[in-house]
Amino acid sequence: MNRDFTEAELHRYARHIILPEIGGEGQAKLRAAKVLVIGAGGLGTPLLQYLGAAGVGTLGVVDHDTVALSNLQRQVIHRTADVGAAKVESARRALGEINPEVRVVAHQARLTPENALALVSDYDIVADGSDNFATRYLLTDACYFAQKTLVAAAILRFEAQLSTYKPHLGPPHPCYRCVFPEPPPPESVPSCAQAGVLGAMAGTMGAWQATEVVKEILGVGESLSGKLLLYDALDARVERLAITRRPDCPLCGAQPAITSLDSPLAQASYAEVYCGD
Repeated sequence: MNRDFTEAELHRYARHIILPEIGGEGQAKLRAAKVLVIGAGGLGTPLLQYLGAAGVGTLGVVDHDTVALSNLQRQVIHRTADVGAAKVESARRALGEINPEVRVVAHQARLTPENALALVSDYDIVADGSDNFATRYLLTDACYFAQKTLVAAAILRFEAQLSTYKPHLGPPHPCYRCVFPEPPPPESVPSCAQAGVLGAMAGTMGAWQATEVVKEILGVGESLSGKLLLYDALDARVERLAITRRPDCPLCGAQPAITSLDSPLAQASYAEVYCGD
């Protein structure tokens, strides 16, 4: 791997390179990495900022939406002047200002069963910043079939969760469907637009998610695969739960019912797919 850095890069990444766990070789791994971020919203924008600042060489961002004034309380990559602009273009502009060394690929589109597999296949790691169960299940299935690691977070009100899923590596690694076998009834879990979310929570979890992505790229530390982090901001409490692979999981179990994105059980999970608040 080419570890030749320009003088500017050595200065930019000096605090990384001095870390024994990263060094020049690790920084070169970050530069060579390709990460796809789903959603340029509350989680996706701080996630993109920290991955861009870290020097991840290629960042893809998927979002079909435009910037609204109500986004700005938590979607910190966007400015007031960006209201009405495509979120992916606003994110590309901001990332170019943060780190012009990073290549940003803007996918202004909805993530759908028709494009999901092709999109995730072009990247090394996928980070889910979506805000709905349909997209989470679609990403879970697409990453499994494309054999890509998925780092997924979710936030609502003052609570959040985070985990890493890599069931394609086999047991004991669980998938998202091992933990959440079925989507909840639509009326049982309100959206952020309905229930609200503390803006700083998005920054907290987006940064934490970026840390886990970087760890997976570098192969350092303890992976969150097989663990689910739960964060309660009001009580300032973090719990880490062990999660296990289910032998009867419809995706990664011994006799899977989901063998493609066209499988009826999979399709039933993808109703009303959209991404990124």
